[in-house]
Amino acid sequence: MHQVIQIHPDAPPKPALGAPCNGCGVCCLAEPCPLGQVISRKRSGACDALRWDAAGARYRCGALSDAEGVLGRRWTWLVPVLRRLARRWIAAGVGCDSTLEATRPS
Repeated sequence: MHQVIQIHPDAPPKPALGAPCNGCGVCCLAEPCPLGQVISRKRSGACDALRWDAAGARYRCGALSDAEGVLGRRWTWLVPVLRRLARRWIAAGVGCDSTLEATRPS
């Protein structure tokens, strides 16, 4: 299957399967994880929680880095819970689990 995703030009290249996450964003731009499906209310396309970190030149999960922005004012009381659970649900620190192959256009 061939899918085109828009990746920030300064994003790092996708790491090898099992290597530490470097914030390339490929997995989250292709489709939301289970947590992202709940946040985005969709099963395909880029995750609405994905955030570009210009200072770090990498993508970050908004459930961790911008929980307030992801949840909105109405749900701010859930911010600590979301941050705690998001680390586990997105397998933060486990390593790249995306089998996608990213290529840049010529």
